[in-house]
Amino acid sequence: MTGMVMDEPKQLKTVEELAALIGGRVSGDAQIGIDHIANIGTATAGAIAFVEDPKALESTQDCAASALIVPDGAGERAREVARKVPAIIEAAKPKLAFALIASALHPQKRREPFIHPTAVIGEGANIALTAYIGPHVSIGEHSTIGTGTRIEAGVVVGDYVTIGIDCVLHPNVTLYDGVTIGDNVVLHAGVCVGADGFGYVRDDVGYHKFPQVGTVVIEDDVEIGAHTCIDRGSLGRTRIGRGTKLDNQIHVGHNCDIGERVVIAAQTGISGSVTIEDDCVIGGQVGFGDHIRVQSGAVIGSKAGVLPGKIVRPGVWWGIPIQPLADYKRLNAHIGRLPEMRAELKELRKLVKELEEKLSAK
Repeated sequence: MTGMVMDEPKQLKTVEELAALIGGRVSGDAQIGIDHIANIGTATAGAIAFVEDPKALESTQDCAASALIVPDGAGERAREVARKVPAIIEAAKPKLAFALIASALHPQKRREPFIHPTAVIGEGANIALTAYIGPHVSIGEHSTIGTGTRIEAGVVVGDYVTIGIDCVLHPNVTLYDGVTIGDNVVLHAGVCVGADGFGYVRDDVGYHKFPQVGTVVIEDDVEIGAHTCIDRGSLGRTRIGRGTKLDNQIHVGHNCDIGERVVIAAQTGISGSVTIEDDCVIGGQVGFGDHIRVQSGAVIGSKAGVLPGKIVRPGVWWGIPIQPLADYKRLNAHIGRLPEMRAELKELRKLVKELEEKLSAK
């Protein structure tokens, strides 16, 4: 039946093949077959699990997986502890190795090329023959949908939108007119790209809207979490760089420039004209004022507040307003002692008062 999900055949690979995929070293039965991933506690025969920290090896004592990924140098200890596991793979980065193996064992399902009869396709739209267009999708005029791209139910694509190859737009994504989406982009349910930025000019009777006529460019290999909103540039563009990952419920304001391989956690709010350079890490619920520059390699902790116009240099930052992590920890330690310090101050005042009374009585 057209439009059905194509079930990928179950992948079965030997431990030797998986180790070669990640550049790992095998001890034990290298020919045993692996067909799925699991965690330490629930793994059964045919599964592969991982331990990232050598200190956690004790938790593998009763592990029933067929293979276990451990850190380099921990293989001998793993064989002693995880006696039920027939094969051990040592890897430099076990968690990354596990993720790569997961992709090999559980490839993403694909849909057959199809345009659902309830979809509305605008004049001049160019849809690749291998694309999937789900029920109640709306594709605007002169928009382009790339090869192998999957657009699920209820997605709205405006006019003159470009979507690259092998993208996945989950249900109820909205792309306003004129935005550009690169290749291998994943937009989760409810993502909104290209809404007007929050720009107003005060006049005598209230606020007048500043033009919001720019665009949004999302580059290749970006993934954006559910219900995240990315505003269009007011006059220029808003950009999300290649390989960047945004969590759920993030707001990116107009004319922001977010670089490559940036990771931003949920509920972060980014005001207009903020630049976040490559390889930054932003925690959840961080608040950015406007016209901030975060330099490459900076890490900003959860619930931090960044004042407008600030330059955030490489390093780890925390607090409101943000400060170097060492300073934040020191301040937190002092704040934790405030009740004790208050009691000490109260006692000192009492002693001073007694001393003054004694001196005045002489």
